[in-house]
Amino acid sequence: MDICIWLLAAFSLSWFMSYKRLSLSSFTLAFTVLMALGTFLNVIGFVSWLLFAVIALPLNIDSVRKQFISMPLLSLYQKIMPQMSETEQQAIDAGTTWFEAELFRGNPDWKKLHNYPQPRLSAEEEAFINGPVEQVCAMMNDWHTTHEIADLSPEVWQFLKDNQFFAMIIKKKFGGLEFSAYAQSRILQKLTGVSTVLASTVGVPNSLGPGELLQEYGTQAQQEHYLPRLARGEEIPCFALTSPEAGSDAGAIPDTGVICRQTFEGEEVLGMKLNWDKRYITLAPIATVLGLAFKLQDPEHLLSQEVDLGITCALIPTHIEGITIGRRHFPLNVPFQNGPTQGKDVFVPLDYIVGGSDMAGQGWRMLVECLSVGRAITLPSNSAGGVKTIALATGAYSRIRRQFKIPIGKMEGIEEPLARIGGNAYLMDAVTTMSTGAIDLGEKPSVISAIAKYHLTEKMRASIIDAMDIHGGKGICMGPTNYLARGYQGAPIAITVEGANILTRSLIIYGQGAIRCHPYVLAELQAANNNDETQAINDFDHALFGHIGFSVSNIARSLWCSFTGARFLASPFNDETQHYYQLLTRFSANLAMLSDIAMLVLGADLKRKERISARLGDILSHLYLASACLKRFNDDGRQQDDLPLLQWSVENALYECQQAVDAILNNFPNKWLAYTLRVIIFPLGTWLTKPSDSLDHQVAKLLQTPSAARNRLGHGQYLTRNSDNVFGLLEQTLEDIIACEPIFTKVCLAIDKKLPFYHLDKVAELGLAADAISEQEAQLLIKTEQGRKAIIAVDDFDATELAAQVKNH
Repeated sequence: MDICIWLLAAFSLSWFMSYKRLSLSSFTLAFTVLMALGTFLNVIGFVSWLLFAVIALPLNIDSVRKQFISMPLLSLYQKIMPQMSETEQQAIDAGTTWFEAELFRGNPDWKKLHNYPQPRLSAEEEAFINGPVEQVCAMMNDWHTTHEIADLSPEVWQFLKDNQFFAMIIKKKFGGLEFSAYAQSRILQKLTGVSTVLASTVGVPNSLGPGELLQEYGTQAQQEHYLPRLARGEEIPCFALTSPEAGSDAGAIPDTGVICRQTFEGEEVLGMKLNWDKRYITLAPIATVLGLAFKLQDPEHLLSQEVDLGITCALIPTHIEGITIGRRHFPLNVPFQNGPTQGKDVFVPLDYIVGGSDMAGQGWRMLVECLSVGRAITLPSNSAGGVKTIALATGAYSRIRRQFKIPIGKMEGIEEPLARIGGNAYLMDAVTTMSTGAIDLGEKPSVISAIAKYHLTEKMRASIIDAMDIHGGKGICMGPTNYLARGYQGAPIAITVEGANILTRSLIIYGQGAIRCHPYVLAELQAANNNDETQAINDFDHALFGHIGFSVSNIARSLWCSFTGARFLASPFNDETQHYYQLLTRFSANLAMLSDIAMLVLGADLKRKERISARLGDILSHLYLASACLKRFNDDGRQQDDLPLLQWSVENALYECQQAVDAILNNFPNKWLAYTLRVIIFPLGTWLTKPSDSLDHQVAKLLQTPSAARNRLGHGQYLTRNSDNVFGLLEQTLEDIIACEPIFTKVCLAIDKKLPFYHLDKVAELGLAADAISEQEAQLLIKTEQGRKAIIAVDDFDATELAAQVKNH
């Protein structure tokens, strides 16, 4: 009996110390005390002490542990793990980690999350959004842009230049606006609600391009020459990276620069002869300065002892002989300026390299560092802004449009996709706010930027499909009043650019996340690649045993969370959100445990098991998305009216976490290990479900009913109520429809007849004749009928007009 009690005590002590992540020395000391207690109780003898000494002494004596454990394991590790290439190393080193590292480590600090300051606009930024941004939205005619001239109008182009829309990232000392990342996001969200072409045109120069590269790496002379000109709109920049042979594998670009001496502008100088063939380059057809990525070679050793210097970035004025620009791609009827560019034997001086000749071969590092910021802003913001506008528009349309004598939004079949749109809109705005807030705190969040790019563009695509399904024929008939079709057509563009989504999910999110966010993996890799043997062993020993303790801890935490339902975990709030925090902590522990086991069992093969790494990345991603929603809810003042939106977003994210874990276990190569892990993680089976029908109903109703919560959902979008803004008309007509419903009922009661809810102008006549309504009420009915007919109307054309368009194009 005593031995059973002692064994139970030993197990409990092991679990407790593992759960608390106590050190090896603390673990050893506690077990020494327990062993002594066992000896006192006469349940522990000499053999047990001998076994304990054989295990404990080598682990706790540094020299013994390093020589007989760490050194052989380091040697094995170096053989198993592939040598890291320079480009891989630069990609991993790029950027920083932020709250996603907390989520990866199994025990997130939720107080830290809520202590991050809420991003806010400065007075200058707010004035810009309420002034020039509002004005350019009013100037836009997207049908004219996309169908008739395939470009922004000359007036819009000039307005963008005059008001420094291309200078949001440029510092004030160079004449730029120097706006925060959060402000850039809010501006792009508002623009994209009006026109994808407009948002893309503004977004790209403020993302990865010459402006950002110059500010981060340019020489003083380059900055002083180009940045004021870019700020004034005198130069139109583009950045050329992608080529026919190097798309997602950007590091494989075949474009070359060869260092040589040649005459340039009448003087012999040391320079580069460049040859390139690029495509998919936004603004290339009209660019005046071309940012170019190429592989620099020095066969005559004029600059270096190396022949292959690596990827290099240079700024090339497009008027130089040998450069071809001007031709355009036509990406899915969303005609922002995008096209190919070629260069043949283009010679430029070495000081055209961004940062000068000292930065030769440093281009890949520049690109991945800048991309870690830009990728978190432009595409996620464009996607969020589009879905926010669509959410309000589709909610309004669902209340205005009637079939079977009721608003279509009251049909359960409509409520389901409408709720998805609303929940996604809430989540996407939360993610862009939190991610840009991190950038404004000085972070360069490479993992977060990949998560935001992938998931927000995917949610945008899903939401526009849902909106099209709800609108039906209204959505598919193109014309000046169709506010969905171009977004529907262009959705795959965002999916494809800045790292194709398949690549981003399969390789980047978890590939970078596992190394950057894990507390020990990067240290182990660096130790394995360290040529200093003594330092390598010391570093590897420290990382290895920290890693072992971390892994054991996450197994203990996963067991505890599974068998208690995570109900005893700490939460920063004791309200409706409490269990959300607890479940997110549970899945965080599961992710940490599964990551370590996958790396241990699969080793370097995990990189090739893309579907497993993608699902591990899905867990990390949905943990981050849910965390952003919880932070938004708190930053917004924990508004109870917003609770359905929060619940839908977080419950959907938790469900996706569960599905990703379940898919990993179903497809893990070692079936016995997968079964054991299933017992640890899902001892009673999977239990989380998608948001309920009742919750769908609440979200769908919220989108169809004017309220403060609905206003917060669409905050910042272009909803000005004028005759040229269809979104303003939708909002006004929604309010008028709701105001008319009791008036309509009065008329029906007065004439003792149930009328259909259309021809409201005729209903007004009947109401006046029956003396049932006032003149003011009659006018509201007439006005509402005009708005209702305009909203449900679709465009049509003379046959010759369509034929002419075909002929012209």
